[in-house]
Amino acid sequence: MKAEALKGHLDGLLLAMLEDGPLHGYAVKEALRDTSGGRFDLPTGTVYPALHRLERASLITGTWSVVGGRRRRTYRLTAAGQAALGGERDHWRQFADAVTAALKAGSWPATN
Repeated sequence: MKAEALKGHLDGLLLAMLEDGPLHGYAVKEALRDTSGGRFDLPTGTVYPALHRLERASLITGTWSVVGGRRRRTYRLTAAGQAALGGERDHWRQFADAVTAALKAGSWPATN
């Protein structure tokens, strides 16, 4: 699935990947791919800028560490991020319910 299809939902998805605990940036990308059954296999050029945006918004916080001689930035949810994730889930449920209702077979009015 293309990154454009996730517009408006990417932040919530990234926050959800961090709900169970801190992950480094690439692990966030891989968790999103794995939990979506490979459907959300986004390029790093999409994921990292979104993580930076979430960090600037104080929804996640990042710390540097060295693992195997490589520097990695590990991200975790903040309290504000946890609250934002709850809001994203509520918004998604409302949106999904509305789309489901609109696409329900036989729910469209006749045009003649």
